[in-house]
Amino acid sequence: MTAPADVSGLPLTVVRDRGERPGLRSDELLALARACGADDCGLVPIEDPALRGEVPHIAKAFPGTRTLLALVGRMHREPVRSPARSVANLEFHASGHELDAIARRIVRRLEDDGIRALNPAMAFPMEMDDFPQRAWIVSHKRVAEAAGLGRMGIHRSLIHPRFGSFVLLNTVLIAADVDRVGAPLDVDPCISCKLCVAACPVGALKPDGYFDFSACLNHNYQQFMGGFVNFVEDVADSRSVAEYRAKHSYAETVSRWQSLSYGPNYNAAYCIAVCPAGEDVIGPYRADKARHLRTVVDPLRDRAEPVYMVRDSDAAGHVARRFPHKRVRFVRQSARATSIQGFLTGMPLSFQPGRAGDLSAVYHFQFTGREAALATVTIRRQRITVAEGHVGRPDLRVAVDGAAWVRFLNRELGLARLFVTGRLRLRGSPRLLAAFGRCFPA
Repeated sequence: MTAPADVSGLPLTVVRDRGERPGLRSDELLALARACGADDCGLVPIEDPALRGEVPHIAKAFPGTRTLLALVGRMHREPVRSPARSVANLEFHASGHELDAIARRIVRRLEDDGIRALNPAMAFPMEMDDFPQRAWIVSHKRVAEAAGLGRMGIHRSLIHPRFGSFVLLNTVLIAADVDRVGAPLDVDPCISCKLCVAACPVGALKPDGYFDFSACLNHNYQQFMGGFVNFVEDVADSRSVAEYRAKHSYAETVSRWQSLSYGPNYNAAYCIAVCPAGEDVIGPYRADKARHLRTVVDPLRDRAEPVYMVRDSDAAGHVARRFPHKRVRFVRQSARATSIQGFLTGMPLSFQPGRAGDLSAVYHFQFTGREAALATVTIRRQRITVAEGHVGRPDLRVAVDGAAWVRFLNRELGLARLFVTGRLRLRGSPRLLAAFGRCFPA
């Protein structure tokens, strides 16, 4: 990111229509963002169809939003690529703090000129009141895509046409219209090299484009969010020092301290590190692909490290086959259902295709009680779909008290107790319920 300049003297023309809604010139607003330190930027109107799913969350945080200013901050490549992940994490955190400061400088200048604006965090803090439901105010990646600043690759990170995957993103919400906005890129910067697939230590990225969200969450984000909750519960549940030490090594405990003191550590992010896409990045890869593999990809793949996964998950099988030299560390799921809506939303994210095998079944769920709901879950060809209501002819009908089901998912109630007390009723083969459970190891 470039050093910020004094932006007090930059032109920022404010015009107002008959309804007194303020308007800004796009060229001046983008120039302000670059002067404040952004490496790239773009504009998106709130009415953009690509942001339809974002609007309710944006409106809740800042109802007056009319325009979204997407910001790109470039990261340094070699620190992100280093097998010394403390160096990579320093780069992530330092770049993120800089990008937050850039957004804040933009808001300051807009406010000085009478324009209301809001700068959500680049990453954290987020709105955690309903975790694990959505916590972010706006998806910076969706905004950046709509503004024409890149496209999401197989690794689900934005690939900028110039800086590649070595970018962080932020968004400024502005209560003013602009005269011109951006448009999505016509050309995808991703070169489909699949190096991100090869480098992922838990196999979260599949060659066909499927993304195992839970595998990524359980390993890369083990130091924070749900992984931290599990750590605290392990501390509370341990009856002695010896029992705690059986659950967490000395190094793991120190690593938790480091995350609390200096910012949460990402355990991998190798998918970003190995990506050769982007005009400023791709030259050495095209000149000598073998050298890129030898100097960038292999050191990360060969790294002896703890790898966090749920027992009997697809990730466990992947590590055993591809990375036997890495240290397997079995943990509980980092994301857990706290509501029926959370269960339904989370199923596609925690579904394990490999564990599904040749299962082909349609499930009708009827949840009763305070959070009553009907849902259809279809598992076929190692893929899952979840639909509202009852659709089609089911192979198994499941009627269950919603609150009791959530407690069962969190291992607070056993399945047998649900049957005995009449809170769980099945119409169809119980084997299909067992097969369903195997798709979601916890």
